[in-house]
Amino acid sequence: MARLSENNVSSSRSSALPMCYNAHMRTITLKGGSEMPVIGLGTSQLKGEDGARAISEAIEVGYRAIDTAEDYGNHDAVAAAMNESAVPREEFFLTTKIPRVGLSRESVLERTKRYLHELQTEYVDLLLIHWPNRAIPIAETLGAMEELRAAGAIRAIGVSNFTERHLEEALSTGVSVSVNQVEVHPSFNQKKLVSYCGEKNIVVTAYAPLGRGKDLQEPLIAELAKKYGVSVPQVILNWIVSRGLTTIPKSSSRAHMEDNLKALTWAMDPSDIAAIDALPQGERIFNPPTAEFD
Repeated sequence: MARLSENNVSSSRSSALPMCYNAHMRTITLKGGSEMPVIGLGTSQLKGEDGARAISEAIEVGYRAIDTAEDYGNHDAVAAAMNESAVPREEFFLTTKIPRVGLSRESVLERTKRYLHELQTEYVDLLLIHWPNRAIPIAETLGAMEELRAAGAIRAIGVSNFTERHLEEALSTGVSVSVNQVEVHPSFNQKKLVSYCGEKNIVVTAYAPLGRGKDLQEPLIAELAKKYGVSVPQVILNWIVSRGLTTIPKSSSRAHMEDNLKALTWAMDPSDIAAIDALPQGERIFNPPTAEFD
């Protein structure tokens, strides 16, 4: 089973983050032994000089997990921020993703070589299939990713936006899938999928954890924020991590980045976690025409 490490993380509800608090101090162990920070930085829309500046600030604050993708068009900004920091490469957990149009063996190998060049690194910690594409055999895609792992170009293999059916097909290939990155927030908690992934020792990473701001308006969460003396986003992120998930909230604001990390400094009562679990469920926010949610 995935193992959660809480080295040097305070459980006090009132504790404040020290300067340059390291989010990588609290990690979850993936198949194969990689340590993945439970809170990372989502970088969608963080591009160019402004994007690099925001990512640099996240690193200064203490983020060590950085999530990017070919579709984000910001590998250069990520590389610039990482290179300008004083943080050794081995302390970062870098994730990128292959688009659904690039899942043939030849494309996976070629694109990953390009990613390493763009990111100015010898390896990525986690390579994901961004969206499933049944037009290309999953065995072909995962086989190519396994080649990359054997060659040391990637450390772990994962997927994104996969349903149980997609995961069953992926696992039938025999390739070890470590992560499934999917939309998760209080009004779309993916309880069944999270349970399935837990049974298969697949770590779930929650993207859009705040429901694009919608879930920040939930009265129960506001009440809990008042109870614990924390922000509403902290309540949501704490709830996600308490479920054994990792998450990648997106922000370009240093204040928000710092606040998000404070979600790791206090503990929520199990009854309150259960109350958020029981909130009414809505629809997906992200459901593009090419999605294969079935």
